Amino acid sequence: MTIDMIPGSSGRIDAGDDKKITYFSNKYVLGLTVVAGIGGLLFGYDTGVISGALLYIRDDFDAVDQSSFLQETIVSMALLGAMIGAAGGGWLNDVQGRKSATLIADVIFALGSFVMAAAPDPYVLIFGRLLVGLGVGIASVTAPMYIAEAAPSEIRGGLVSTNVLMITGGQFLSYLVNLGFTQVRGTWRWMLGIAAVPAILQFALMLFLPESPRWLYKNKSSSEAIATLSKIYDPDRLNDELQHLSAALEEERRGRNSVRYRDVFRIKEIRLAFMAGAGLQSAFQQFTGINTVMYYSPTIVQMAGFGSNELALQLSLIVALMNAAGTVVGIYLIDHVGRRKLALSSLTGVILSLVLLSVAFFLESSGHTNIGWVAVLGLVLYISSFAPGMGPVPWTVNSEIYSELYRGTCGGMAATVNWVSNLIVAQSFLSVADAVGTGLTFAILAVIAVAAVVFVLMFVPETKGLTFEEVEKLWRERARGRSNGAEKSLLEDDET
Repeated sequence: MTIDMIPGSSGRIDAGDDKKITYFSNKYVLGLTVVAGIGGLLFGYDTGVISGALLYIRDDFDAVDQSSFLQETIVSMALLGAMIGAAGGGWLNDVQGRKSATLIADVIFALGSFVMAAAPDPYVLIFGRLLVGLGVGIASVTAPMYIAEAAPSEIRGGLVSTNVLMITGGQFLSYLVNLGFTQVRGTWRWMLGIAAVPAILQFALMLFLPESPRWLYKNKSSSEAIATLSKIYDPDRLNDELQHLSAALEEERRGRNSVRYRDVFRIKEIRLAFMAGAGLQSAFQQFTGINTVMYYSPTIVQMAGFGSNELALQLSLIVALMNAAGTVVGIYLIDHVGRRKLALSSLTGVILSLVLLSVAFFLESSGHTNIGWVAVLGLVLYISSFAPGMGPVPWTVNSEIYSELYRGTCGGMAATVNWVSNLIVAQSFLSVADAVGTGLTFAILAVIAVAAVVFVLMFVPETKGLTFEEVEKLWRERARGRSNGAEKSLLEDDET
C-alpha cells in the first residue's frame, strides 16, 4: 500500500489504492461519530423544541404572551449560555480533553432540562434555558473537533457533517415531540424536560469511548492513542500516522509553548484561517436566517395566516424534515463536490427562497388572500437549499482549517462568534419584524446572503481531501501571497 503524504501529514491513501476508505468502511469510526454527534442532537433538539413550546408557554404565562421581548429572551437566553459555553469550550477541550468536555456538557444540559420542566414562572424558565445553552455551547465546540481528529482525511467532511445531521435530526425529533405532547397536561414542560434523555444517554455511552487520539498523543498517553488509532487504520498506515503525529508534536514543542489569543490576530496565516472560519459561522450562517426559520417557523406560519397551534406545528414539521433530508444529501456531496462549491450553490437557493418569503409577506400585508401557502413554500425551499450546504460546510471547515496548536482556541472562538450572531438574530427577529414588517425583514436577510456569496468567493479556500498539515501549508502560502498556486497544487495532488 502506498501513502501520499507531506511532512507532518496525517496520511492519505492514494486514489488508486484498492483499500479505499469510505463513509461506512470502518464501523468503529462511525460509532465514535454517532455517539459524539449526540451533542449535535442536543443542539438541534433545543433549537427546534422551543419554537413549539413557546406557543404553549404564551398560553400559560400572560406576561410572555403580551411581550415580544420576553418571548425573544426565552428563546435567546439559551444562545447567551451557548455563547459563554463555546467561549470556555475551546480552553476546556485543550486542558481536559474532548471526552471530559462532552461529559461536562451532558451534565449541565440535563440539569438545565430539569430546571425548565419544573419552572414556576418565566424567570426560572429563563435560568434553565441559560444552563441548557451552556451545555450546548460546550458541545458545539467539542463534537466536530472530536470527530475530525478521529476521522481519516478522505471522509472527514462526511463524518463531521454527521454531527450536523444529528443537529437537524434533533430539530425534526423536537417537532415530533411537540406534536406528541400537544394534548398532554403540562405540554411545554414535557417538551423541554424530555431533552435530558439524550444527554443522559450520551453521558453513559461516552464513558466507554476513548479520548481523541490526537489529544491523547499530545497531552497524555501515546500508548492509549496508538490503541485507538489501531482500530481506525491498518498497520501500514498506522505506522505512518504515528510518525507524522510524533513529528508534528516535536515541531510544536520547538515552536511556541503556549497559545495566546492575541496570536490569532497577530499571525497572518492564523488570522486568515480564523476570518474564514468565523465569517462562515457568523454573518453567513446565522445572519442568513437559519435559526430565525428554526426557532420561529411555527410563529412565521401563524404570521402567514395559519392560526392553529397544532397546524402550525404540523407545517413546521415539514420544514424540519426537509432540513434533515437535505443534510443527508450534504454528507454525500461535501467530500465529492467540495466545501466551496457546495456553499455557493446553497447560498444561491437561500437567496431565491428569501426573496420568495419577502414577496409573500409583502403581498399578505397588502391585503392579498391565500398567500400563506407561498410562505410555507418559501420556508421549504429555504431549508432544502440551506441544509445540504450552509448547514454542514461552516462546521466542517472550522473543524479542519486550524493548526494543531490553535485548533481548540480558534474552534472555540469561532463557535462563540456563531452563538453571538445566533443570539443577535433570535433576540431581534420578532422586534425587527414588528418594526419594519416581515417582508422587509426577509429582504434584508436576502441581501446578507448575497454578501455571503462574495465572502466565500474571496476568503474561503477548498479543503476537500486535504490533511490537517496540508491545510496549514495552504494558509501559509496564502499569507505569503501565493494562495492560488498553492491551493491548485494541493488539489491536483489530491486528485492524482
